[in-house]
Amino acid sequence: MVQLFQTLHTLSYVAADRVADRMRALKDDDKGASAVEYAILVGILAAALVVTIGLFKDKLNSVFSSINLTSTPAKTS
Repeated sequence: MVQLFQTLHTLSYVAADRVADRMRALKDDDKGASAVEYAILVGILAAALVVTIGLFKDKLNSVFSSINLTSTPAKTS
């Protein structure tokens, strides 16, 4: 029984060491997107939104103009 606990204890140290090595490798690995990439992405999305709204301006205007904002009381029978 003691040997089982020794084996599990050793296994936990080996696993912890491997996890620590992997975390150090991930920290040194700069493969994530930086703020510059995110800014470029936001700029492209904003430009696409402006172009899309410009193309569908008349249709969007008619859709939003046709919305009735006045409320009428419900009829009771």
